[in-house]
Amino acid sequence: MIRDYSGFKKVSQAFTAYWDDFQTITVMADISLDVQDAYSLTDGHLDLPIEIKANSKLGKNRLVSLQVSSEYVPGNDYYLLHSSGESSLVFTGKVVRTDAFDERYYYDGELGAILTETGTIFRVWAPTATDVVVNIYNDRFEKQIEIPMLKQERGVFECISSYQEGTLYTYSVQVNGDLRETVDPYAKAATSNCKFGMVVDASKTNPENWDPMDKPTLSRSSDAIIYELHVRDFSVQARGGMKNRGKYKAFTEDPPEKNGIPSGVNYMKWLGVTHVELLPIQDFGSVDETKAEPSYNWGYDPIHYFVPEGSYSLHSYEPYTRIREVKEMISSLHQKGLRVIMDVVFNHVYQLHASNLEKIVPGYYFRFDQGGKPSNGTGVGNDTASERRMMRKLIVDSVVYWVREYGIDGFRFDLMGIHDKETMKEVRYALDCIDPTILLFGEGWHMNTILPDHRKAMISHARELPRIGFFNDHFRDSVKGKLFDTRSTGFATGNLSVKEDVKKCIMGSVEDYFITASQSINYVECHDNHTLWDRLNRSHPDVSEEVKQNMHRLATAITILSQGIPFIHAGQEFFRTKNGVEDSYKSPDKINRFDWQRMRAVQENVKYIKGLISIRKYFPAFRMAELHDMHRISFFDSPGPLIAYRIKQEETNETIIVVHNGGFQADVIHIGEGEKWILADEGHAGVEPIRRTTEKALTVAPFNTLVLVTND
Repeated sequence: MIRDYSGFKKVSQAFTAYWDDFQTITVMADISLDVQDAYSLTDGHLDLPIEIKANSKLGKNRLVSLQVSSEYVPGNDYYLLHSSGESSLVFTGKVVRTDAFDERYYYDGELGAILTETGTIFRVWAPTATDVVVNIYNDRFEKQIEIPMLKQERGVFECISSYQEGTLYTYSVQVNGDLRETVDPYAKAATSNCKFGMVVDASKTNPENWDPMDKPTLSRSSDAIIYELHVRDFSVQARGGMKNRGKYKAFTEDPPEKNGIPSGVNYMKWLGVTHVELLPIQDFGSVDETKAEPSYNWGYDPIHYFVPEGSYSLHSYEPYTRIREVKEMISSLHQKGLRVIMDVVFNHVYQLHASNLEKIVPGYYFRFDQGGKPSNGTGVGNDTASERRMMRKLIVDSVVYWVREYGIDGFRFDLMGIHDKETMKEVRYALDCIDPTILLFGEGWHMNTILPDHRKAMISHARELPRIGFFNDHFRDSVKGKLFDTRSTGFATGNLSVKEDVKKCIMGSVEDYFITASQSINYVECHDNHTLWDRLNRSHPDVSEEVKQNMHRLATAITILSQGIPFIHAGQEFFRTKNGVEDSYKSPDKINRFDWQRMRAVQENVKYIKGLISIRKYFPAFRMAELHDMHRISFFDSPGPLIAYRIKQEETNETIIVVHNGGFQADVIHIGEGEKWILADEGHAGVEPIRRTTEKALTVAPFNTLVLVTND
């Protein structure tokens, strides 16, 4: 029977109904509503046979499960009617989170605004939408026209238009009875605060002689030395000597040297690191880009995954400008011999219900528990569902785009333990198809998200994820003390009980966690939590400034000289402090800024760290990766506060000896006969020997690292 359903309500006061799979509707109804033969279903044209599968009480409500004879077709409106006269639209529910939905509607083609010779193809994945239109705006942000999009296979809506580059656009999506205007999740350019997407000809944003694949060489991942940096922190202090303070453009400047030490990008080149890791530069939501003096944030609140953040641009309201400035920044770093790593945040979005992804396909891109509550393993209110094929595609498409368009050389995945292993494998494969030297690593913490543990990309599963690195929290806690107990100590701060743990860490933790040492990202400080200096002020409040500096140096020396990939937080080389602030994600510049004045005040320590880096880069023995190479390391029998070991340098027939003293007193190490050259000792380090010695026994100062080389 064909009826007119135009007068039916979208939402009933007495019940709500959801498609939970392709043939099941779940109804939450008032307890007073009758059940038997009380419901009927229509698709707006025909009545569809249904059968009650289950009926149970749930508090003051009744939970009813209906079996539908015909399969749900996403994009159609269905109404459930009750004999009482109540009616409601059947909303898209758990069905979008089924494997069957993924199988039927996965789309592997190109999405977004695709510029052609004759115009633009707009393409968006919206399988549950009944209608989608493209809204075209002028440069005064006034809507000019709405263009209907045609539904294609696998839930894609498409519109072929004559509109050219520079066109501002949004989508309006009719889904679950609501019309929602939203920015394209695949937009490659956007206006301030990403209110409108823009059709872009990316080739017009390229700097002169731009080639994203022209980058510094990297023979193997274990050659990397990572330097973590926030775009704004780097240049916001006037004493840094950069004109474009807090902006991408600061990375293109060549400020003058002061006291023999360079500033700007030249400083990082001089220090000797190989990779600069930038905290998030994908568009994020916590900073208003329209303000002349934007507020501060680290940027771990993503909105758009293909658009650069505008608050670091000189002109955020010009969509092309921010793109060009990011490319200029990366080009400048490449020309200085520095590769660039992006810190990417795919594990959550800024606000779930305001997310473009949630507006277009409600319930699909995020994890929900059985009761329909958003999973919150991230601690910020939502977890993305990387295990769903279109979310996985978005992640892979995004990183590939940043490599091909911007020349990015590596990715650090925030809260990688939220993601599933298969997604991270696909990311690794996609990157390998472009450039196998691209680094991929992340935080492999166990996160309490709605995903079985055996599927999570956690550090405990590192052996299942070859060529993907993990922040080594065992290294961090053994060297400096347990993270969440600020009174806890590690080997570098006087705790000798962890010597054996540190020895394993020195060998790249390959016996405990990893396939190769290059999976181990070794660190004692990062943007999160207290800086190492602030931590020492808490764990050792009564020791002298000199002793704390020695402890700090020792922790950094162990990080640089261990097998694996050393990770250094910007400013760690000059005892960076945030005045005791543990979580400075939105603290003012005076807390977060890179303190160029402090760097020059302790430049002898900076030169020491530079010297240790030069030693690591000079001797391949510090950059081994494979398990079978670790036999070249042999530890001395060194009781007390000393960890001492030899490394055979087979390439040059040399032996390197490293001694770390984690005690409050000097100690003696017996290293045998022969001529030796000391490369590091008591705040001095470099490939040029400090002195020569033939002594069999050497005294190692407290909280000190000794590096020697001998000819076999």
